[in-house]
Amino acid sequence: MVPKDDLLTRSAGMLAAMGTEPRLRIMRLLLAAHPEGCVVGEIAAELGMAGSTLSHHLDKLRGQGLVDVRREGTFLRCRADTSALTQLLGFLYAECCTRNRVVEPARVVCCNPASPPTRRTP
Repeated sequence: MVPKDDLLTRSAGMLAAMGTEPRLRIMRLLLAAHPEGCVVGEIAAELGMAGSTLSHHLDKLRGQGLVDVRREGTFLRCRADTSALTQLLGFLYAECCTRNRVVEPARVVCCNPASPPTRRTP
């Protein structure tokens, strides 16, 4: 079990690393390609991103343990680290949905921008 302060620090780092649109796009692409992942060239082509820019973003994500990068011959294959994401989602879920009931789990609508969140009144 990870101490609470360590979990808070780790979660903050992961959220900060994903806190830009390009990095969220990278994570979304890698999750869609899970478990195989994508080689760097595929990511760059799919997102229309220059190699140096992509490298910068991948370094940030990898530094927080969100992305695993492995060499395969002359290619670098990237995969989303789903155990890190599971830990982050568990942290958020525990804080918002179980302990304080700020968000009712049944109201969480994944990836549906047409369904705006409803406000709970006290």
